[in-house]
Amino acid sequence: MVFLLWILAVILVVWGIVSLVRGQTLMGIVLIIVGLLVGPGGVSIFTK
Repeated sequence: MVFLLWILAVILVVWGIVSLVRGQTLMGIVLIIVGLLVGPGGVSIFTK
């Protein structure tokens, strides 16, 4: 489960960075924040 959360977090952060580069600032910031929250190193919403 931790591995899947890590993969999901990486995908969200990369997608957020791509969105920032393409000019979708708000969507990029939201995706990066969600990726950091979901990741096992962050404040995971799935473990509480």
